[in-house]
Amino acid sequence: MEHAHHAHRPSKDYGRFIATILLFCMLAVAGYALQHTISCFLLSWVIAYLLDPLLVVSEKRGLKRIYSLGILYIVLGVLTFFFLTFIVPAITISWNSFILELPAYIMKLKQVASEWKTRLPDRYGSDEIQWLIDKASGNIDTATEKAGFWAYYFGTSIFFNLFNIVLSPILVFFMLYYKQIVIDTLVSWLPDGRRDQIVDIAHEVNNSIGGYLRGQVVVSIIVALLSTIALFALGIPHPLFCGAFAGLASIMPFIGVIIATLPALFFAWFKFQSAAIIGQAAVAFAIIYFVEGYLIKPLVFKESMNLNPLVTIIMVMALGESLGFWGILLALPIASAIKITWGHFVRGDFK
Repeated sequence: MEHAHHAHRPSKDYGRFIATILLFCMLAVAGYALQHTISCFLLSWVIAYLLDPLLVVSEKRGLKRIYSLGILYIVLGVLTFFFLTFIVPAITISWNSFILELPAYIMKLKQVASEWKTRLPDRYGSDEIQWLIDKASGNIDTATEKAGFWAYYFGTSIFFNLFNIVLSPILVFFMLYYKQIVIDTLVSWLPDGRRDQIVDIAHEVNNSIGGYLRGQVVVSIIVALLSTIALFALGIPHPLFCGAFAGLASIMPFIGVIIATLPALFFAWFKFQSAAIIGQAAVAFAIIYFVEGYLIKPLVFKESMNLNPLVTIIMVMALGESLGFWGILLALPIASAIKITWGHFVRGDFK
């Protein structure tokens, strides 16, 4: 009987494994179908996560959370009014200017690709080189033709996501107001023997994720401001657009530094046609990212996540492919949470 019992056990484990895979597939399909809802929820969660420490400080000083929320929303309302009055018009003007100049950019890229195509064969005269050049120039033509669609799609997607922008403050309010109730409910569902241990690990993960998200927001804002100021000083077109892009690109580890410079270098080359201004822009970004890497980040990120670079790249690529922007933003916090939990498992804390 004991032999028969062990004989059926592998099939049961295999069935559970298949059921787990099917469950993850169903969750993936549901996540894709509800991507806009999930995006709105994640946006609200990140905002609430960033604002909660302010409420915790006010609660420690004896102010009730509901009153702290009221004061916080009044301050945010004033900042939003300032943003809509001064910042949004400037960004809109810059974006409209970029859209109007986009056909000229596309024609210039095609012209450069055509000139490059006619020059290189005379120098190298190889059929293989000719094939590679034709392939590369064809890809350039395809990319430039799609650039307009991408630009217009980006602009229209912002308009269609206005619902999320309006809904997010409401979700943030309830997330912040009912935070402790949700936490107490989740803790009550934990098994009694593991409750304190899991809560301690959750606090450790929370400190790591919270420190990263708040630090990354600060770093991105500083990079965006410094980049915008530098591009204004150099007279490079669309400094607000390039500065905002640089701030967002700083979220990506390692390759974000390279990606952030591409729009600014392109606009500098298009306007001035000079290697000197391109060199100045490259030096400006090199200084900014030197300051970011060796001065700002050590101050903002007091506790490093100490993640393996290979693991970091794989997580960013995998989650970025599946979740887009949110995957890139949350890749490192998720990797850090897995690392912390796995560390406790390896030490035998779950025995």
